[in-house]
Parts: sequence; C-alpha cells; structure tokens
Amino acid sequence: MEVAIQILIAIIALLHCYIMWFEMFAWETKGKKNFKTFPSDLFPKTKTMAGNQGLYNGFLSVGLLWTFFY
Repeated sequence: MEVAIQILIAIIALLHCYIMWFEMFAWETKGKKNFKTFPSDLFPKTKTMAGNQGLYNGFLSVGLLWTFFY
C-alpha cells in the first residue's frame, strides 16, 4: 500500500511540474495551440497571471516531492 501511495504522489508531483512549465514558460506558445477558442491577444495580457499560477503549481510540486525526503 505504501508503494502505491508513493507512486501516486510522484505522478501528481510530475503533473504539477508539467503545469508549472506550461504556465510559466510556454503560455504564449503552447497555450495558443491548446486553448484555440481563446483570442490570441489574450495570452500576452495574461502572461503574468499564468506565471503566478505556474509558481503556485511549482510550490505544490516541491511540497509533494519533499514528502519523499522528510
């Protein structure tokens, strides 16, 4: 049971890492491809907000990964 929990924590932490990368570094490039219904002029205006959300996801990921070493 403990191994299954650790695997789930690792998967969720990796998911948060991906979301962090997407929101902080690929918002204006990959974001336009993934969110096709959004107007393209919206992405530069919301880059700061997306970066903030990405930072939040990064902290969640680090917190989850910290459980392996604490």
